[in-house]
Amino acid sequence: MGGDDLKALRKRMEGAVASLKTEFAGLRTGRASASLVEPIDVDAYGSKMPMVQVGTVSVPEPRMITISVWDKTLVSAVEKAIRESGLGINPVVDGQSVRVPIPALTEERRVELTKVAAKYAEQAKVAIRNVRREGMEAIKKAEGVSEDDQKKMSEDVQKLTDELVKLVDETLTAKDAEIMQV
Repeated sequence: MGGDDLKALRKRMEGAVASLKTEFAGLRTGRASASLVEPIDVDAYGSKMPMVQVGTVSVPEPRMITISVWDKTLVSAVEKAIRESGLGINPVVDGQSVRVPIPALTEERRVELTKVAAKYAEQAKVAIRNVRREGMEAIKKAEGVSEDDQKKMSEDVQKLTDELVKLVDETLTAKDAEIMQV
């Protein structure tokens, strides 16, 4: 278990953090964000296509998202996809574009969203700890490595784990602050 192995563990743990950030981007706060509608699939040309492949998504003001649909025959499909996304937002068709006003969140909904964010963060921590466990098992199974070297490698893996769990906690704290911001 050398430096390359530790780099591989770091890469896998950072993957869990990147995945968490993607999950957080999809959580609706009181602010408009293009990442809110980008992952929504639209029924277009007989298949499902991501929103970014049917139009340009922009945020002209803090509580408004607009999608300039390239093919005017897809405007109603874009509107329908947003309406059925489960985000609780109501799109408005405006010619060849779709405007999506983002309503302010109620206090109750904000608290609910912080719980969802905490669940996502916990899943990321579990993923990081699973990578840690695999790394520790690899160290134990490594042949021709002294006990002192095994102890040092284990400490390195633990430091890495602690660093990335702390990063998850910081990311969650920032997201909670964003959600609770009125």
